[in-house]
Amino acid sequence: MRNDTFEVQSGNKFIRIGVEDSTDVPRTLLCGDVRRCADLRLETMSSATLVADVIDNGKVSAQQLLVVGLCMFFNMLDGFDITAMAIVAGQVSSELALSPDRLGWIFSFALAGMMAGAMFLAPVSDIIGRRSLIIISVTLVGVSVLFTANATTLVEFMLLRFVSGVGAGAMLACQATLAAEYSPEKYRAFSVAAVTSGYPLGAMMTSVIAAWLMPEYGWRGMFWFGGGLTLVMGFVAWLLIPESLKYLIERRPANALERANKILLKLKKDTLSDLPQVEAIEKKQKASFAATLLKLLSKRHRGVTLTLWATFFLCFATLYFLMSWIPKLMEDAGYGVHVGRQAFFLFNLGGVIGIYLLGILSTRWKLTSLVFLLLFSSAIGMVVFAMAPKQREILLIIIFVVGVLQQGGFTGLYGAAAKAYPTEIRSTGIGWSIGLGRSGAVIGPALAGYLIAAGLDMSANFYIFAVPMAVGGLIAYRLHIR
Repeated sequence: MRNDTFEVQSGNKFIRIGVEDSTDVPRTLLCGDVRRCADLRLETMSSATLVADVIDNGKVSAQQLLVVGLCMFFNMLDGFDITAMAIVAGQVSSELALSPDRLGWIFSFALAGMMAGAMFLAPVSDIIGRRSLIIISVTLVGVSVLFTANATTLVEFMLLRFVSGVGAGAMLACQATLAAEYSPEKYRAFSVAAVTSGYPLGAMMTSVIAAWLMPEYGWRGMFWFGGGLTLVMGFVAWLLIPESLKYLIERRPANALERANKILLKLKKDTLSDLPQVEAIEKKQKASFAATLLKLLSKRHRGVTLTLWATFFLCFATLYFLMSWIPKLMEDAGYGVHVGRQAFFLFNLGGVIGIYLLGILSTRWKLTSLVFLLLFSSAIGMVVFAMAPKQREILLIIIFVVGVLQQGGFTGLYGAAAKAYPTEIRSTGIGWSIGLGRSGAVIGPALAGYLIAAGLDMSANFYIFAVPMAVGGLIAYRLHIR
């Protein structure tokens, strides 16, 4: 295949047109009108070239910014809904008389749901579209979180947290995919980072909202608030989230041309008279989930796939140990509920800063080199935290720095996964990387619960969980993705 350009003469003007073809094309063609030239362009360019031409060329439109902004806000809701359990853990464990190992299982069931959602529900977006699955996922999370407010037993908690996790896991993968597909190449990693930053932003807000809600409404008020707001945003998603252009052009669902042209108008781009001729489009349309999954392990993608899975697994284990246990560990160490919330807030505030730092730096330096540097440094930060004097101010500063390094580097993995796969398997690739990796998130908090129940203190847990983060950073370096 050769990417090339040729000129089309229309009157006294020459129009330069991109072409991807395996045969020779004359440099200059005589064309009686612009419409015929546009039709010729459709016949000679691939769907990928067409979408790249729309997204990458010209100014970033308000519609593109809206897509990234909405995906980021939906991810904030996920962050709030999933991590609210870390903030209310003390009250819930007291009311239900739960030991640390039982509490760890509640954390892990939510994360197991996120794993299942990312692996088995997110890939459905390659069949029914990104927009439809985002709306379904938002609704699923909202309803299950509302029901969690009325849970009275350990089993109810575990089941409802699992369902919430399913929706959140699918939504995270779809949002990252949709944001990447609406972003110019230069800003793609930054857009994925911005969307991903919504999760720690939402987690950070749990501390703020808890201080306002819990004194009057208790732990149930957190779930009433989160579930109700999530359902409202499900309606907003139905109104404002567009479908992926790449999905419409390559999968060609009903009324694909009409839907694509509506999106092009919102992007302030020229509309199409017809969809481009794409080789093997029928194969792409009929590709089964199993066939798509097998592509991830084909000779072409196997090395990247296995490396991503291992890196996500190790980093998830440590990240969600911290996301789940920071408030409770600080409280158990004698610093009180307020300090536990402060530490959780600062860890996630650092995460937001780290994510945007990664997004900015990734436009200048190699993405996976940055991921390695940040993740490995965060592991060192965890060791420093464990060795530091037990003074509140020092510990809060260190946990903030660990948040900057760890969540910044971890977000780079999402950008790497989005860049590693072609469109037809991108959602499945991201979903399975996050999904299989999230098995580490299931194991991490549960393991910490048993370690705490066995008498290991906060410092010992930080030493233990610094190891997988350091190893994950080293493995990420092998990806060599820019």
